[in-house]
Amino acid sequence: MSLLTPASEVIQRHLEHFTERHVVLAGDIQDELAATLEAASVRVITNQYHRWKSLSSLMGTNAQFAAIADADFIRPCNTLIYFWPKNKQEACFQLDDLCTHLTAGSQIFVVGENRSGVKSAESIMEGIATLQKIDSARRCGLYYGELEQPTQFDITHWWRRYEAENVQIHALPGVFSHNELDIGSDLLLSTLNEPVMGNVLDIACGNGVLAAVIGKNNPDATLTLSDVSAAALMSSTATLQANQLTGKVIASDVYSNINDQFDWIISNPPFHDGLNTSYSAVENMIYQAPKYLKRGGKFRIVANAFLPYPDMLDKAFGSHELLAKTGKFKVYQATKR
Repeated sequence: MSLLTPASEVIQRHLEHFTERHVVLAGDIQDELAATLEAASVRVITNQYHRWKSLSSLMGTNAQFAAIADADFIRPCNTLIYFWPKNKQEACFQLDDLCTHLTAGSQIFVVGENRSGVKSAESIMEGIATLQKIDSARRCGLYYGELEQPTQFDITHWWRRYEAENVQIHALPGVFSHNELDIGSDLLLSTLNEPVMGNVLDIACGNGVLAAVIGKNNPDATLTLSDVSAAALMSSTATLQANQLTGKVIASDVYSNINDQFDWIISNPPFHDGLNTSYSAVENMIYQAPKYLKRGGKFRIVANAFLPYPDMLDKAFGSHELLAKTGKFKVYQATKR
């Protein structure tokens, strides 16, 4: 059993609420509480592939990896425990979806760290469930209410669309660069001024903008896009389709489901896991990259200038180049010799 997050520790203070209930856990799942919760039945839906891998080994088909809920999966449940994410729009999107499949009278618990903005759950759920704060501990708030009116979820209302580098971008809430092209990706794209040939892996692909721009400008390139987020995978698939591009879109925890070697690996990698700073995924991405590159293959990333990636690149590849920089971002490249 992994260590519990502060939010899960708050839920543990109220276990008597769940013993005879049919519970579904959703939202920013960061631990294995669902696998040990004592209730009439327990299910969990997570948007994060690595969390699902861990939970499915303990819970089997009662753990689901998905960007949107399956009605049949949620329907037997009469209690929702929702872990508030750092992105408010993502919370609105997921709660709208989940509350479509729950029946009136279902119990709703919303828990999250105060710094995540969990207090806004009260206003967001107004007209759906009247939430009241019932506990405050471990710098977290726990809110409770009963579903008064199921929602009418329609995913078409949640898509955001914009254009970048003559490419149509489609993105769901919670996906990085949801509303507009971020500065880091824009800087990385500015360095792609020579032809990109061969097999390209866009790792931590988000909405797919990097791969889509490469594919649009280099029609012979073969694209593979991967991410841990189910919403990112849906967004990348929609972005490819909108631009009449083909490519593999793969759920993968860094290289966990990657079996090929590539001429290019590109990324605008995250350095957060939920609210917390975490370099583990990027360290893995850099140190394992030579295994997944062909001889002469290039590894190119953009990162905040203060992050300690140059030393990692030198350890993994022997050397690196600095291709571009601003006051905030740098683009690095390393080549497999």
